[in-house]
Amino acid sequence: MNEQLGRQTYRLERPPVAVSWANIGGRQEEAGPLSPYFDELDQDSFFGEKTWEKAESAMQKRALGRALEKGGLKAEDIDAVFAGDLLNQCIGTSFGLRDFAIPFYGLYGACSTMGESLALAAMCLGGGFMQKAAAMTSSHFCTAERQYRMPVPYGSQRTPTAQWTATAAGCTILASEGEGPRITHVTCGKIVDKGIADANNMGAAMAPAACSTLSAFFRETKTRPEDYDHVVTGDLGALGSQILLELMEAEGIPLSNHLDCGLLLYDREGQDMHCGASGCGCAASVLNGYLLGGLQDGKWKKLLFAPTGALLSPVSSCQGETIPGICHAILWEGRL
Repeated sequence: MNEQLGRQTYRLERPPVAVSWANIGGRQEEAGPLSPYFDELDQDSFFGEKTWEKAESAMQKRALGRALEKGGLKAEDIDAVFAGDLLNQCIGTSFGLRDFAIPFYGLYGACSTMGESLALAAMCLGGGFMQKAAAMTSSHFCTAERQYRMPVPYGSQRTPTAQWTATAAGCTILASEGEGPRITHVTCGKIVDKGIADANNMGAAMAPAACSTLSAFFRETKTRPEDYDHVVTGDLGALGSQILLELMEAEGIPLSNHLDCGLLLYDREGQDMHCGASGCGCAASVLNGYLLGGLQDGKWKKLLFAPTGALLSPVSSCQGETIPGICHAILWEGRL
């Protein structure tokens, strides 16, 4: 039977299986080192639509459609979709998925949304409440800049700690049975706020939450980082990753096998990405291409996937609030 290993971590006796996955990217993603691992790449930042917000919806629609196609599935085969994005009221998701007629759970975990959606979908399948579920999310550089910082046409200068919001989407379809990478453990993160208030320094705001969740996972599973091929965080970027490594070292849990999606997606120097990538689509697109593909092909056996999120809003930033962070951890194991 399913087992709660501690306050935050659950072991799934019947691990849900990723039966198909897909990712969509834009111009910068095509120029990056992971471009071969994308299902679709589009040079048009509007993705054939009239606004950037509609473009983000189009990415989600394409990602789910491609994942269904790759799995030989139809929309009616899916019991529910767990999804969200960075836009107010998650309009990128709700407008993108409205024509699929699939039961829908709208989520907001900021850039941790891929982890949140996978965790909830996996527990629903592991608990026997569903047979197939989709987990997905997206982000778009232009929509995120307009909402959280400065509209792109303004041409504002980015700070050295800034990260580039990925224009990307990713979708994983999980099933209670099948072949493919499996989710065996889920750790739900706690909100952690260490007083960072700079909306251009997401890595520093999220790193303490990553440390909190990873420490809980290792403590409650009684394992160490070296028991896994890699510990993969979402989008801490260069500065956030450095902070995480220092925090974990202080906890007595050195991460010698750490990877960060924010450092994998782009060529930081060649593409002038400052501290790396961010956005819901960063971890989602790296997972649903490079990482799951590697597990499927036997490159890795176990990956601890821990996307991070900064739970701010434009209103909270304008009112001088600090930035709470969150991180959810998913243990992926390769196919049997």
